[in-house]
Amino acid sequence: MKITRALISVSDKTGVAQFARALERQGVDIISTGGTAELLRKEKIPVREISQFTAFPEVLEGRVKTLHPRVHGGLLYKRGNEKHEAEARECGFEPIDLVAVNLYPFEATVARPGVTLAEAIENIDIGGPSMIRSAAKNYESVTVVVDPADYEAVLENMRDNNGETTLKLRERLAIKAFIRTAEYDRAIANFLNREQTTEASFSLSLPLVTRLRYGENPHQTAALYGDFDRHYEKLHGKELSFNNILDISAATQLIAEFEEPAVAILKHTNPCGVGVDPDLRKAWNKAFATDKQAPFGGII
Repeated sequence: MKITRALISVSDKTGVAQFARALERQGVDIISTGGTAELLRKEKIPVREISQFTAFPEVLEGRVKTLHPRVHGGLLYKRGNEKHEAEARECGFEPIDLVAVNLYPFEATVARPGVTLAEAIENIDIGGPSMIRSAAKNYESVTVVVDPADYEAVLENMRDNNGETTLKLRERLAIKAFIRTAEYDRAIANFLNREQTTEASFSLSLPLVTRLRYGENPHQTAALYGDFDRHYEKLHGKELSFNNILDISAATQLIAEFEEPAVAILKHTNPCGVGVDPDLRKAWNKAFATDKQAPFGGII
């Protein structure tokens, strides 16, 4: 689908000026909002304010700016569908072929010590997720970009396809977009639910770290999700197995119970020996002395 019009509205402005300039050089009409539009104007990039596009002003201190039928109609109508095309013309919907949106930094805001509920509420994005979902739903015709890391892939795809993006790329970006909005809503729900002690639920969304060689047994598949690789560094040897990771996690939790330096020896998450001493070598000797046979093939 050829990109002729793009709507750009981002909180994380990394690379957005270069992205918009590259789009403009390919003849793309650029629409933008607030701070993003101001940045693009400073960079001498032609841009239309969203209020010009919708013929309706931004209101309620910016809370309502992209929540407009001309925005969502331009994103959602099915290209090539005669009924949709006729209705779009009747309503004055101009097609929006690309949306580049990232969201108010809710997660970063609530991670700050002492953040107030009012501050958190003001960082709940409404228009952004709405545009992302509309664009992603209509990925057969619309390209949605929620991560600055994907700007270059979109531009390269357009260069290789005479200003169009491929369905394969649009589908991949739509999946990424829905994952992002799900993560965002989950963070909001978990924060607002933090005071609940009964009838409460808690949701997790964890990134894939790596696919493992196998699960607990060779005939089982397994994968590692979360931030394990942020806390541990493999110095030598083959890739960690599912059982290795379970043992490492159990051993770490065990030694964290002690204030003094500690050594734990585990096998299949079962402690074979634990030693505590200011001198780690002595702590090891104490742990090993507990059982000198069981540690064979275990984790220290």
